[in-house]
Amino acid sequence: MEIDFHIHSCHSDGVLSVAELVDLAISRGLKEFSITDHDTLAAYSSESLDNLDDIRVITGCEFSSVWNGRTVHILGLNLDITSDAMNEAMNFQANAREQRAVHIAKNLEAKGMSGLLAGARKYAQGAALGRPHFASYLVEQGFAKNNRQAFKKFLGDGKIGDVKTHWLPIEQVISWINRGGGIAVLAHPLKYAMTHTRLCELLADFAAASGRGIEVISGAQTPSQTQQLANLALQFNFLSSAGSDFHRPGQRWADLGVVQPLPESCTPVWSLWR
Repeated sequence: MEIDFHIHSCHSDGVLSVAELVDLAISRGLKEFSITDHDTLAAYSSESLDNLDDIRVITGCEFSSVWNGRTVHILGLNLDITSDAMNEAMNFQANAREQRAVHIAKNLEAKGMSGLLAGARKYAQGAALGRPHFASYLVEQGFAKNNRQAFKKFLGDGKIGDVKTHWLPIEQVISWINRGGGIAVLAHPLKYAMTHTRLCELLADFAAASGRGIEVISGAQTPSQTQQLANLALQFNFLSSAGSDFHRPGQRWADLGVVQPLPESCTPVWSLWR
């Protein structure tokens, strides 16, 4: 398809600047895309997004939230980034990320490591602090061979650096998105490693909180996974979104603009703004 509504820039845990993302999106023949950085709208201050003739930019953000003690990511698409709701949301999420980063650093330093917070900030370079920045510093200091191992040993789900306590419930995040004029879409539903029953519980609560859609396409996935998500979208009367979850070049499973078509049973989320 000629769309990609899940892309990350260097303002969160991606590696490309906004200008580089725009150039890549144009080279891939995209007509619409959204930069959905984690808990920040900083990408939208870039002049590189102004006066684009051949491509439409849909404002977006990937919000961290909590559902039944689990971190869940929610995309806000087609947001009014100047709204009071988005200002409130960005201030809260930035503070939550800072508190979380301090907590992660303390947990890791209790294991004999040092300089974690300053090290993570160095790799973030002013972007929203996240676990990938800690991972890069752990690799630099020799505590892990690569970022994948850093997550496996220290930062992944259930590990000492996995801190979730500062995020707000999905109901609050969806409320921010709705008040900000956007559309709340559950990001990559199958990446939470839930049973089908548990996932249906999440989707029911998401719908009850006025969430509007789910990502039916999230990067590379099997036809059976796509059909499963299309069926769930139909079951819960959700709009369907699609995106690569791009972070950096070279990741074939999450390559910018490489987005499979939605099944015919799906109602695209972009039908709301076309």
